[in-house]
Amino acid sequence: QPVCIGLQETFLTSNIPLKIRGYNSVRKDAATGAIHSGGVCILTSNLYPSSPLTLHTSLQAVAVQVHARTLVTVCSVYLPPHDVIDHHVLDNLIDQLPAPFLLLGDFNGHSTLWGSDVNNSRGRQIEQLISNNCLCLLNNDKKTYFHEPTRTFHSLDLAICSPTLLPLLHFTVGSDLCNSDHFPIIVSYADSGGAIQYPPRYLFQRAD
Repeated sequence: QPVCIGLQETFLTSNIPLKIRGYNSVRKDAATGAIHSGGVCILTSNLYPSSPLTLHTSLQAVAVQVHARTLVTVCSVYLPPHDVIDHHVLDNLIDQLPAPFLLLGDFNGHSTLWGSDVNNSRGRQIEQLISNNCLCLLNNDKKTYFHEPTRTFHSLDLAICSPTLLPLLHFTVGSDLCNSDHFPIIVSYADSGGAIQYPPRYLFQRAD
């Protein structure tokens, strides 16, 4: 059972509830009537203490702090491919995330840094974001997106973290599209062997 699940392009609206057994949700829906798709959400397992963070941003982004081994901030973000985003807006988002943090999202940027064949302006912008804020990219050269019209694979989904988390985390890309055009990216503790480390649970009503 994952500690957190970050979702992008949820297509949810305020009148659509999201309830998944065993999970709490924090979401930011796309504006009603918006031309572009969007919406982001983070699901956190109720086995782990967590709390949502209030973000002051125009971006489609939500964040939580969750205690998995240690207190970690997790942020889910979606950057629509045709939006022009000022770099100050991205820097401001980073400034609001308490370290250590893990930034997960569909950035819609191409860069050879994460396995793309070409670079584009969004990709260069994300490269600069990583460099300017001394962050680390967890991605390898595995493709995360399948473009069905051209039957081609690309890397659009990124996992970016604080430097202190880099040696602790392992990045993989799932093999099942799960009825999406994006493969799931999986970030786990490098020494967990894929197993979830459950925190202790106490029955206080039985305490002496």
